[in-house]
Amino acid sequence: MVRLFPRRAGIAVLELHGVLGATVSAPAYHQLLDRLERSPRIAAVLLDIDSPGGTVSASEALYMKVRRLREKKPVVAFIRGSGASGSYMVACAATRIVALPSALVGSIGVISMRPVADQLLERLGVSVSVSKSGPLKDMGAFYRPPTDEEQEKVQAIIDELYEAFVERVAAARGMDKEQARRHATGEVYTATRGKELGLVDELMDYDDALDATAALGGVPRRVRHVRPPRSMRHRMMGRFALAAMEAVAEDAGLGGARGLWYL
Repeated sequence: MVRLFPRRAGIAVLELHGVLGATVSAPAYHQLLDRLERSPRIAAVLLDIDSPGGTVSASEALYMKVRRLREKKPVVAFIRGSGASGSYMVACAATRIVALPSALVGSIGVISMRPVADQLLERLGVSVSVSKSGPLKDMGAFYRPPTDEEQEKVQAIIDELYEAFVERVAAARGMDKEQARRHATGEVYTATRGKELGLVDELMDYDDALDATAALGGVPRRVRHVRPPRSMRHRMMGRFALAAMEAVAEDAGLGGARGLWYL
């Protein structure tokens, strides 16, 4: 059937709000990004980012997916609140990075967190019996402090991931690796400072970001908001209650048990 009045192309807005790998589910966003990549009615995409980062795996998966989308159509990363660590990595996959002047960007680096509860277990009179196939099989266990060898192993992984992060920033921002490394101290910058350092292309508000996305796509500003379906957990608890619980877990180091984070 031929449409007499086919739908006209426009731009899509996809929100990345919250912790990547928690509030922002990588598999759900993969499906959305696939749809945006295939849709003939979407000429360009605006990523609306307000995130402190997240797990290494979720951040990297979303980075690679956005980079693939960018090869097919323009992608603008708009940082409205925080585009830090893993979410800044995702922004680096976009065609352009724009931000509110007061937004926070950067925090380029890797962190590993886990609880160590050996003293608590001792007070409770609890011991843990372990049988293992090798000395490193229970590396990262909560029931004992890490050995020097284990600390070295974890640090080697962190260093490897950090180098990959720096290389991605350097490639995206047109810097040499040493220049990118100077900005990759783990600290955050205001977007105003980030623009001076070359981490941000332009300072603008949300409306200007929509206009810039439409211009890159060569279409009028017809906006379609795309969101993943809300889980039952989200519907019952609400976004703010869930975010508060995640923040408590992160502060306590529970969310990063045996995990690596761009956070």
